[in-house]
Amino acid sequence: MWAVLILALPTQPNAVRLRIWRALKTLGCASLRDGAYLLPEAQAALFEPLAAEAREHGGSATVLDLAPRTDTQRIELLALFDRSEAYVQWRGEVDAVAAALPTLEETEARRRARSVAESLQALRRIDYYPGAAAEQAEGHLAGLRKAVDARFSKGEPIAQQPHGIARLDVRKHQGKRWATRARPWVDRLACAWLIRRFVDPEAEFVWLADPARAPRGVLGFDYDGARFTHVGARVSFEVIAASFGLDADPKLQRIAQVVHYLDIGGIPVPEAAGLEAVLAGLREVHADDDRLTDAAAAVFDALYATPAIPRTD
Repeated sequence: MWAVLILALPTQPNAVRLRIWRALKTLGCASLRDGAYLLPEAQAALFEPLAAEAREHGGSATVLDLAPRTDTQRIELLALFDRSEAYVQWRGEVDAVAAALPTLEETEARRRARSVAESLQALRRIDYYPGAAAEQAEGHLAGLRKAVDARFSKGEPIAQQPHGIARLDVRKHQGKRWATRARPWVDRLACAWLIRRFVDPEAEFVWLADPARAPRGVLGFDYDGARFTHVGARVSFEVIAASFGLDADPKLQRIAQVVHYLDIGGIPVPEAAGLEAVLAGLREVHADDDRLTDAAAAVFDALYATPAIPRTD
């Protein structure tokens, strides 16, 4: 079953016509013919605001149920939702980033990788009948992420299977040596700040050129095999916060959202672009990882002290 919107748009104002057409495109509607648009029955409610707006400005709109009478009709209607060409175009974006990777700085490479991930997420939202192309796209995205990590971040952690994160006693983690990969980026810089600010003020950081050769006795974070690393959908910052009972702090939750987005993508966060730009600049200024960590800590201190940006939606 499908829902069909039969629509006659008003000739004026033109802004209303454009707004409704753009909305129909954003929803991923199939066009049955001029003025007749389809969505799966489960998404029928999405038509109602558009129908109401058309009527409000002098147009006409009706939402009806549509059922095919034969298998041939059903196949023809399903074909209207085929996203194969969209996936081909998206694959072109991935290939362009991969081809440019040897010439890109890390910040730009990760920004572009995040952009194509968001494009795929948007495409998947309107791919109501996903098939092999969708599965292949996920594989291509995973390949690009691996290529970026191989280029810039040896030892990038592969997320452990989701599991309960045990609560640890901060008192037993004082004056420790904490190890992570050298030339830290967003997640590692945020972890180092979180550790010194809330867990172990006297923490000493060891910067590893090869995480596989981490010295004995260190507490590792954000690399494969580390004590604190990605778990399920959580990045290392989120795992450390949960491990020490810090994840209920709303200010740390906000920072965690920024770090998560900049590290592995997901829901965009207003502060992300600014933080990424500042940390990228600090990386250029400070070749020494301890100095870089200290400078980044001041940025995270300021972000922690900043009132939440009010939502506008």
